[in-house]
Amino acid sequence: MTRPIFEPETLPVEATGAHLPPVAAERLTPDRLRARFEQRLTWVPEPVVEVQWRNTSGDPRVAAVLVPLVVRERGLTVLLTQRADHLNDHAGQVSFPGGRQEPFDADAIATALREAQEEVGLAPSRVEILGALPDYLTGTGFCVTPVIGLVHPPFALKMDELEVAEVFEVPLAFLMDPANHEERVFRYEGGERRFFAMPYPRSESAAASGQGVSEVGAHHFIWGATAAMLRNLYRFLAA
Repeated sequence: MTRPIFEPETLPVEATGAHLPPVAAERLTPDRLRARFEQRLTWVPEPVVEVQWRNTSGDPRVAAVLVPLVVRERGLTVLLTQRADHLNDHAGQVSFPGGRQEPFDADAIATALREAQEEVGLAPSRVEILGALPDYLTGTGFCVTPVIGLVHPPFALKMDELEVAEVFEVPLAFLMDPANHEERVFRYEGGERRFFAMPYPRSESAAASGQGVSEVGAHHFIWGATAAMLRNLYRFLAA
């Protein structure tokens, strides 16, 4: 199937999750997150199925991302990256640090930590792994394991400018409020693609991280696989 070209930010918002409750603030602390990952509560991942644009033979390519929850005095934030525009996969999109699993990686955790160190210079010693969410199959043929970890300051970042254009932080409370989860749809000849989007103002992301950001566009447009994995994190924490 040929992948149609579209601008996700221009598509209308068909619905939001405003009818769903946000995750309570008292659940969004390091101690409560540690306890949640130790529990075995029943929960149902979001039924999001991506259209498979890339023709692949055999199994999907195995990958992992780190979902870095930064421990700030004002509350947890999620560290995200803006991918460079020239990359072959997901160019220019907001994503978690991560990538393809290499033969020498012991497991998904090793992949996520290695990729985070390579992409943004995050030292593995500053990351406390909590657990992982169910694998997510992207339309580009990757089977991605989202590895959740607490990032403990102080830490220094150094972007790989060949892969990463920008690093920023978004409060976890914003992303765990489904009122901020937009549902958009792209209709094309032969079908449609529905996806979540979570636009976040750039000025507020600068305040969240305590750093300045480039003023290119009014929002960080979080969508696609990254937004879907955040939606699953919401379902997991709300259970």
